[in-house]
Amino acid sequence: MRRFLGLPFVVLLLLAGVTLQAQEVKIKLGPDQIAENQHFTISIIVSNGSIKSYDRFPEIPGLRKRGTSSSSSTQIINGRVSSSHSIIMTYTPEKQGKVVIPDFAITVNGKKVHAQGKTLTVGPPVQQRQADPFTRDPFEDFFGRRGQPQEFVDIKEDAFLALTTDKKEVYIGEGFTATLAFYVAVANRAPLQFYDLGRQLSVILKKVKPQNCWEENFNIEKINGLPIEINGKQYTQYKIYQGEFYPLNTEDIVFPQIGLEMIKYKVAKNPSFFGQNRKEGFKTFYSRPVTVKVKDLPPHPLKDQVAVGHFRLKETIDKTALRTGQSFAYTFNIYGEGNVSAIAPPRIPKSPDIEFYKPNIEQSIRRSNNRVTGAKSFSYYGIPNEPGTYNLGDYFQWVFFNTRKQDYDTLQAQVVINVTGESRKNETIIANDLGSFYDLIEVEDNTLMRQNDWDKIKIVANGFILLILAASAYVIFKK
Repeated sequence: MRRFLGLPFVVLLLLAGVTLQAQEVKIKLGPDQIAENQHFTISIIVSNGSIKSYDRFPEIPGLRKRGTSSSSSTQIINGRVSSSHSIIMTYTPEKQGKVVIPDFAITVNGKKVHAQGKTLTVGPPVQQRQADPFTRDPFEDFFGRRGQPQEFVDIKEDAFLALTTDKKEVYIGEGFTATLAFYVAVANRAPLQFYDLGRQLSVILKKVKPQNCWEENFNIEKINGLPIEINGKQYTQYKIYQGEFYPLNTEDIVFPQIGLEMIKYKVAKNPSFFGQNRKEGFKTFYSRPVTVKVKDLPPHPLKDQVAVGHFRLKETIDKTALRTGQSFAYTFNIYGEGNVSAIAPPRIPKSPDIEFYKPNIEQSIRRSNNRVTGAKSFSYYGIPNEPGTYNLGDYFQWVFFNTRKQDYDTLQAQVVINVTGESRKNETIIANDLGSFYDLIEVEDNTLMRQNDWDKIKIVANGFILLILAASAYVIFKK
């Protein structure tokens, strides 16, 4: 017994001070010929490294996938250490004949590795050789038995996929957050792993996103586990997708059942030191359908135009004491929780007292902590034409439906400006110079002329031109 326990220690001593070689990834295909009762394999081999992730093995017409296994080895030659980690997919032939294996690629550790295909010949069955019991390695009991198939058991997983919403009923235009996540209990013993998530997510998003909603995507770029408690039980939550949705009409929002394929491993019943201790398989987890009820807004003249949410007002102005004709800058900034993108500018009544120009608009949206907040500012340029005291609340009013009050609300400006100076109502403002053409009006004769007079002038001018042309032709001919 001491022999066996001391062996790892000896290995560690041998490994001390040796040099590791560069990592290499390759794909290896099995032989060109097999019998009908034999297996064909495709192996992912990583030298001097480990396989952290890999894509699905190819589907080959004429061959049936049987399952994966893994192996690892370490060699020490002249003080140099070389290691190898492999994942092997086993195929069984469906019948005798030729099987064409096309070129394919597998993504290993985030890098695509290409493999050249070939033609496999499947022949008649052959008699399988039995292992000689007298040549058995005495270390097989410790490192794994040879010639005896490993038995694997399927452990029941304590995990589930769920799509949840923070609200079960909303008004039209009111936002709610939908989250699709995978939950694994802390006490779970079944090995699970995400599989080809990028491809699956593109399919999932087409099912998750409702057609009758405006979406604000939280853009989850990296899946991290977060501790969470559900009904007094500890879980790790892996968010796959999260978005804020704003219904555009009164149709109920229906999220269908969503499926997520995961890699699930069976565990060896009698694990060994270097042998295969787990076997890869696939399992699809499904979420339950979810429906969010949408109700109409109460009656109001602006019911079909207002934004829905919880908003507040922040206003700024560069000066409040002005003279007529002097410009000022005023900003009407709406911020809060709701569909900021749908916020329209306040309607300003036309007035000869103050002239307002179209605003510059800025918008910012923040998606965090399961909420979407933001701000939209409207910056105006104004010029007063009449002296007096003006409350900008008479010009700037913005109506919205307040989800917290369950009623319509108004954001109204509170700024007051004082204007002094002369009235500009009767002033004539010349915006541009009309040019030299109009300057000639002052110096030209304004006497009316008859049409016959113009005809005589045209005849004389044409005769003069013909005379010049004839003289020029004579000079050229003479030379």
